[in-house]
Amino acid sequence: MTKKLRIGLLLFPGCMPAGLFAFADLLHAANRRRGLTLFEARYIALQAGPVVCAHGVTLHAEAALGSTKLDAVLVPGFWAESAEQVNALLADQAALVSALSKRPRSLQLWSYCTGVCLLAASGRLDGQGATVTWWLAQAMQQYRKVLWQSEQNCVFNERTATASGVNGYLPIAEKLIERNVSSDVLRDITRLMVLPRPAIAHGAFQGSALIEQSSGWLQQLHGLIERMPAERITVQALASELAVSERTLARKVSRETGQPVAAYARRIKLNQVSERLTLTALPLASIGAELGFSSSSNLQRMFKALTGLTPVQYRRKFGRV
Repeated sequence: MTKKLRIGLLLFPGCMPAGLFAFADLLHAANRRRGLTLFEARYIALQAGPVVCAHGVTLHAEAALGSTKLDAVLVPGFWAESAEQVNALLADQAALVSALSKRPRSLQLWSYCTGVCLLAASGRLDGQGATVTWWLAQAMQQYRKVLWQSEQNCVFNERTATASGVNGYLPIAEKLIERNVSSDVLRDITRLMVLPRPAIAHGAFQGSALIEQSSGWLQQLHGLIERMPAERITVQALASELAVSERTLARKVSRETGQPVAAYARRIKLNQVSERLTLTALPLASIGAELGFSSSSNLQRMFKALTGLTPVQYRRKFGRV
């Protein structure tokens, strides 16, 4: 008889439950495809009862974390825009962090997006590889016993799994289904549920989208860089547009990104190039002219220096058209 895998979908105040819904749907599809209940998912929390999640959505936890027999727990992310907000939630959820730390070592713990921070704080990632959403990579260095691999999108271990981004539940679910059912079933579910083709990005552009910036000020700078022609971008020009001194600009960018202003701006502009290479069939000369690069040869040189690939090689490897 096939053993049923009992999975707790963890709710806590402020969590974003959309990924939990999708995760449960994927497991339900796997059960239907096999005609067996291979996975049993139920909503749990620190205490059974109503839980106010992100945006005021209230969901009901069927059982308490410590009072139900489970094989695994999936920890979702929560809404946060800065490391300070993450630390505030961790402080508010000290009881949950403690409860996670006390779960039996046989319990598998999976998490994605900012939810990884709860597992890191609990100590359950100590001595293991793990990843986290890119803008928290530096802040998570406080958990020195974790073997951070933040350049990876997903990291799987025997008893833990971590994934970056709000869609991080997807690779965890796919790995679970492939490992416990079959790759054929996963392929069928992917077609049936019209799951998106993974948007694989080069590591050089991880976290380069405007919405991924960690503060309102950085988003303002990011938007300014995207709008300005590449050949006009200088530290002086950016500082003038933002009404700050060049020294203040350099200090803030270094503190929030760990990069000099010029390197940060160059990565943002080249990310715009990479998006057009992967999503359109435009020639490099047209892309460069649109984004304000002084010449195609200069653009090609900078692009290869950052990615190790020529624009042609990049389009061939990552293109989606």
